[in-house]
Amino acid sequence: MFKRPYYIALAIVALLILLVLNLPNGTTARFKTSLGSIFLPLFGITGVTQQATARAGDNLLPKSELIAENNSLRRQNQELRLQVAQAATSSNENERLRQLLGWQKQNRWNVKLARVILRDPANWWRTVQIDLGSRNGLSNKLAVLSPEGFLIGHVSSVSLTKSQVVLIGDDNCKVPAFIENTDRSQGVIIGSGPFDSSFVKLTHLPANAIAKPGQRVVTSELSAIYPKGILIGQIADNARLVESGLITEADVKLAANLSSLEEVWVLFP
Repeated sequence: MFKRPYYIALAIVALLILLVLNLPNGTTARFKTSLGSIFLPLFGITGVTQQATARAGDNLLPKSELIAENNSLRRQNQELRLQVAQAATSSNENERLRQLLGWQKQNRWNVKLARVILRDPANWWRTVQIDLGSRNGLSNKLAVLSPEGFLIGHVSSVSLTKSQVVLIGDDNCKVPAFIENTDRSQGVIIGSGPFDSSFVKLTHLPANAIAKPGQRVVTSELSAIYPKGILIGQIADNARLVESGLITEADVKLAANLSSLEEVWVLFP
C-alpha cells in the first residue's frame, strides 16, 4: 500500500531533474546560486565552530600548569608587596636619621648616636644594650638621651663594642631634678612601680613645694652624671604630702617613650 506514494514521489523528483537539465544556462546558474545561498550559512557556521573548537583546544592548559602559573603569580605579588614595604621602611629610616643629624648640629651638647641592639625580656623596662663601647670612647656614668633629647638613663657597664644602659625609673637610676616654676623645688626622680614605664615619681620635695600638672621637670645641677636642664617629663598630678607630712612627692609623665627606643644619644662631658 506504500508503493504508490513512493512511485509518485520518485516520478516528481525525476520530473524536476529533467526540468533543471532543460533550463537555459543563466537560469540554471541562478538556481544553483539560490540553493547555495540557502545552504552556505549552514556550512559557514559549521566551519567557524570547528575553528573555534580547535583554537580553544590549543589554548587550554593542563590543570597542573594552571596551578603552577597561579602560584608563580602569587609569589610575584608577595615579592612586590615586600619590596614596597622595604622601600617605605628605608624612606622612613632615612628621614629619621636626617632629623637626628639635624638635631645634633643644633644642640650644644657633645653627643654620639648609638643604636639599641638588645632588650632583655625579663628586664624590658629597666635596661637596653647599645652598639657603642669603650673603643668609641664610652665609659660608665654617661647620660643617655632619647632621639628627641629627653633623658632616658645612663651608661651602667661598658665592653669593647657595646654598652648597657640603665633606664630612668630603675632603682639604680635615681636622678636629681627640679620643677621649672617660681618655686623651683628640688627632689629626686625614682621609679613609680613595675606596671607603667611611662611614669616616674618626683620625691623628697620640701613639704611646702608647689607641683601642678603640666609643669616641666628637668635635671638639676646637683647631679654628677646629668648636665643641668635636660627634660625628664611633666608633673602629672598635684603634689601630695607623704611620710607624716615631712616631704612632698608627685607623679611625673616621662617625655621619652622608653618602649620604642631604636636610637639613643650618648652624652659626653
